[in-house]
Amino acid sequence: MLFVLSCFSQTNLPIFKLKESRVRRRYSDFEWLRGELERESKVVVPPLPGKALFRQLPFRGDDGIFDDSFIEERRQGLEQFLNKVAGHPLAQNERCLHIFLQEESMDKNYTPSKN
Repeated sequence: MLFVLSCFSQTNLPIFKLKESRVRRRYSDFEWLRGELERESKVVVPPLPGKALFRQLPFRGDDGIFDDSFIEERRQGLEQFLNKVAGHPLAQNERCLHIFLQEESMDKNYTPSKN
């Protein structure tokens, strides 16, 4: 099972080409966004919720990465990360954020630039 988060964004900021969008993103996509922002911008990027390495070990007494409370905790952590990043005026100019929020399929080989 893959952890996929459905991201719905709504904005009135003129810098974004779409006022509403819905995309599906994996944890690795959030890692990509964080890495791009750290590399390309002057934004202090908040941390992502931790990896689930311990939860993937066998013989645990719970459902590991499939546990409902873990899934909800991770969803909330990713939502907080995204709200902080998307609310930052400098990050709003970064092409990687626009790709992440508004393009159904992500081109991770894009040429970094400001929007």
